[in-house]
Amino acid sequence: MKAKRNQFLLDESDTPTHWYNILADVDVRDSDVRRLRPAGESETHRSSGMALNLPLSMYRGSVGRERFVEIPEEVREQYQRWRPTPLVRAHRLEQALDTPAHIYYKYEGANASGSHKLNTAVAQAYFYRKAGAQELSTGSGAGQWGTALSMACQMYGLGLTVFMVRVSHDQKPYRRVLMELNGARVLASPSATTEVGKELLAAQPDSQGSLAIANAEALEHARKVPGGRFAVGSGENHVLLHQTVIGEEALLQMKLAGEFPDVVIGAMGAGSNFAGLAFPFHREKLSEGKNTRLVAVEPDACPKMTRGRYAWDYNDLSGHTPMTKMYTLGHTFAAPGVHAGGLRYHGAAPLVSALYDRGLLEAVSYGQKAVFEAGALFARTENVIPAPESAHAVRCAIDEAMKARVERKPAVILLNVSGHGLLDLSAYQQFLAGDLEDHPISEERIAASLAALPDQAPTGVSS
Repeated sequence: MKAKRNQFLLDESDTPTHWYNILADVDVRDSDVRRLRPAGESETHRSSGMALNLPLSMYRGSVGRERFVEIPEEVREQYQRWRPTPLVRAHRLEQALDTPAHIYYKYEGANASGSHKLNTAVAQAYFYRKAGAQELSTGSGAGQWGTALSMACQMYGLGLTVFMVRVSHDQKPYRRVLMELNGARVLASPSATTEVGKELLAAQPDSQGSLAIANAEALEHARKVPGGRFAVGSGENHVLLHQTVIGEEALLQMKLAGEFPDVVIGAMGAGSNFAGLAFPFHREKLSEGKNTRLVAVEPDACPKMTRGRYAWDYNDLSGHTPMTKMYTLGHTFAAPGVHAGGLRYHGAAPLVSALYDRGLLEAVSYGQKAVFEAGALFARTENVIPAPESAHAVRCAIDEAMKARVERKPAVILLNVSGHGLLDLSAYQQFLAGDLEDHPISEERIAASLAALPDQAPTGVSS
């Protein structure tokens, strides 16, 4: 009897040489996927006095129409320390579900930071250093982005200050330790070190924070530091671009498996996890005439795609970032403290939003208890503890597999397990004790947050 193949591995030399730019293959207006300034705003960020933040070389690669953007050799050499990452056939999960579906997962937890975030952290640190930056500041939800960026800043000799959403800062203390171990300064957000934070704490001393608040504090901090720049871990075009190494590798690995997915699934915060896997498959879907579905999975506690609005909005609470057209719950929305801190962002990436608006993607949402139930089953069958964010993708994959069982149809399912849950064991402990809550969001709360959206689009742009 032929042994079942579990892993589909590539050689180090197969590490991608180029990032994939989906703008070459989708018909969207430039204004829908680029950050635009509000009416009357100068070439500096509104009311901030901070010069345009992105290194020009990084910006150009993310907004052009070239299909492939070359990865700098120095960045690719760093990638080869952990890339290519494994593609694994989840035989034991399939057996537990008694499904005819074939389930594959791309495992992005096998690097020092424990998540896919290192793919863009290394690239950004490289470009910022070349542009003369001395210190970066950032907001981080669950701390995975902060962890990855702290490691990348160590590689390139950059200082780093991380404003970590307070609820995650308290839930995940060892994320803070990892960042500090790599030389970062970590502050719970809202903090008393910025004017934004002080104002929020005065109004709400027990605020759990949000990524929009953390980003606003990081922006303010960057203005005060010589050589300071603000960096983000998801949502921006350049971040999604950097993450496409995931999907490029997965395409080669699915060929090794002799299959092509019927559905590609990724967790949805701002979009880097999902887009990194899904965008290259969208290209192949177009070129090969496939019917592959691309599914973004978000928490019920922050349902920007399934219950939000496609509108112009800001990325940070204070409105210092240029406006973006995106699916959003409003930049004042603060999601409840569910453990998937990386998915509590109020908006979806402009590129993901544009494709979703055109019906090229699907989106679903789940409550926290159902997600942890799926994560626990994955841990027991595949012996990988998924981070709460990735457990959302696992939940959706399980449901797709069960659908295949009911319909008695084979299906090939591919999901992104973008991080390990070894620092989330306290959350799994709560699940095992039956103490988790779903934190449903009322229509009234969403309506109130959407009412705070900007009144108009930027000058010269139709809403």
